[in-house]
Amino acid sequence: MKQAPRGNTPGHEEARNPTPMKKSALPLLLALLAVLPAKAPAEVRLSPVFGEHMVLQRDRPLRLWGTATPGQTLTVALGGRQARVRVGADGRWRVQLAPLPAGGPHRLRVIGDQTVELRDVLIGDVWLLGGQSNMEWVLAETDTGALENTTPQNPQLRHLRVPHRASVRPEAEIAPAPWVVAEPGKVGQFSAIGYHFARQMQAVQGVPIGLINTAWGGSMLETWVRRDAALQDPDLAPAVRALPADNAAFGAALREHLRGRVGAWQPGLPLEGIDPGGWSAAADIDTSWPTLQALHEWEGQGLPNLDGVVWMRKRVELTPAQAAGAAELHLAKVDDCDETWVNGQRVGGQCGWEQPRRYALPAGLLRAGANWIAVRVTDTGGGGGFHGDAASMRLDTAAGAVPLTGAWRARVEQIAAPAQPSANDAPALAHNGLIAPLHGPRRAGPPQAADAPSGGSDQREHGGLSVRGVLWYQGEANAGRAAAYADGFKRLIQDWRGQFGDAKLPFFFVQLAAFLRLADNVPGAGGWPELRESQAAALALPHTGMATAIDVGDEVDIHPRDKRTVGHRLAALALHELGLRAAPAGGPRLLGHEVSGSALRLRFGDTAGGLRTARAGEPVSGFYLAGADRRWQPAQARLDGDRIVLSSPAVPAPVAARYAWVNNPSEANVVGGDGLPLPPLRTDDWPLESAGRRYAR
Repeated sequence: MKQAPRGNTPGHEEARNPTPMKKSALPLLLALLAVLPAKAPAEVRLSPVFGEHMVLQRDRPLRLWGTATPGQTLTVALGGRQARVRVGADGRWRVQLAPLPAGGPHRLRVIGDQTVELRDVLIGDVWLLGGQSNMEWVLAETDTGALENTTPQNPQLRHLRVPHRASVRPEAEIAPAPWVVAEPGKVGQFSAIGYHFARQMQAVQGVPIGLINTAWGGSMLETWVRRDAALQDPDLAPAVRALPADNAAFGAALREHLRGRVGAWQPGLPLEGIDPGGWSAAADIDTSWPTLQALHEWEGQGLPNLDGVVWMRKRVELTPAQAAGAAELHLAKVDDCDETWVNGQRVGGQCGWEQPRRYALPAGLLRAGANWIAVRVTDTGGGGGFHGDAASMRLDTAAGAVPLTGAWRARVEQIAAPAQPSANDAPALAHNGLIAPLHGPRRAGPPQAADAPSGGSDQREHGGLSVRGVLWYQGEANAGRAAAYADGFKRLIQDWRGQFGDAKLPFFFVQLAAFLRLADNVPGAGGWPELRESQAAALALPHTGMATAIDVGDEVDIHPRDKRTVGHRLAALALHELGLRAAPAGGPRLLGHEVSGSALRLRFGDTAGGLRTARAGEPVSGFYLAGADRRWQPAQARLDGDRIVLSSPAVPAPVAARYAWVNNPSEANVVGGDGLPLPPLRTDDWPLESAGRRYAR
């Protein structure tokens, strides 16, 4: 608050004029004070992470926090547990209640100068969901979503979708969001993987399940790292130290940075005072424009982190036969919106980053010779530009298809620089906005008194939510620096365990699904198999598990619609960890290998009764052999109990084997007796292609 000038303060004026107040004026002053509004007490409130219909972790201390008028004493009661806490000078309070068994519904009451009551509170198991868009993917958009969204549900399944918020500094609270009960018509917005996982767990355990969904599409591993941990990493520390003081300063710096980057990318082409009205014209107006390659998003072509409007134009030469009659324009998919012109005539436009673009062109619109296609692309976040299958980027004419991939002229019309940071702008930003608030605000000093035996732990130690475990699906955004992911992922797991105060916190993750064109596979190579290996390296930590998804992918869609299989595999891992499933649930495990002449034998454990192919009678596929020259060749494979025997005429003296070691391993088909797939593997320790690639901003 702005202070009054010192010379005008009441005390200073009284010092200059010490004449006492007349006695007759005192009653009038008291009357005036009586009618002046008193300072209103702060509303008693709980942190937004707590709400009606929430689930709190059973058999663990129940930690709650919020704000109220400083100095008052609150009584907090839940399920027969009660504690008293004095609100700190900063207006914050935190209390701990003794554990409760699974059950409910209960009422949570916070009583002070006001009373807050939350109804329908359940005690059960709480699972934290993290990662990228495949974990974020909602049930309604899956292959079973329509059915699940209209059928009866288990009302003891609850979901909290934590709103996306990146922050330069750790936030004390999440952005407000409701806990939602699994009901027809509402469950479609649950995380699909989380939903299928929870249904499996409930079928076995019969307890309430709460899902806290923090996943953020496209997010990289580094943004989920705690700020203090990032400062200990030599690759991440410089970027963290360079962060501005707050989000507003970050937004201003980002806008300035983007303008400079765009100016360098399109030199001589201004961003201000422009008139794009003629940019759809059927003429060579773009000879000075730089180019973008289709089908590749512009973030990887010199315009990283750019949201806004970019025009893309292409000149297409047609023969008279191709120009005759009607035609159809295919632009694959456009992220996010497009307006499209052909020879200066608008032919269509729509929004939806996953929607195929297909526009009918009437007879007479195309010309023999030069034709111009102009597309005004609006990107609202994430990737921008054309993406999808190259075969769907074409012009279908009466005389055949004309491919439209390759170079397009491009120019930026508008920069939509955000006022706030986004997840991938720097390390720790998503953690600051979504994970840090789950631990509550940090407070110095001893804990406030609580009625025994309901409290008494040191609130300077872990004082946030308790969770049963973490489900994680992330890695696509880190495939370019896959080798570094192995250490970074393990550090994240260990650090999150420290934050949640549980050194044995179960952490189950999904190994990346098959993706990218089968025709583009390079035997024994690729960033995605290297990332999958780096994910698997985390299994060296106790209380971890990996659900392999190489058999449920889609070569043209990074978001496979089968989320039920993945959710069920994660549930199998959790049930095994909790002692509710006897057999391991990670698929067959390589125990060793040996070379005998021209054959290489692999020996496996955890085969659940033997190895087989996913479909009976089909030949084994997905293996590669290499000799001393390190050239990978497809291998013939034969199942032999818990062994697989490999050979190849092209590799008479094999020294190493790899399995499913391609970007898209959907043709790899070995499973255990329980149907769980054999994860990708290699017997060599040769350097990875991504070795040495580190985080850099």
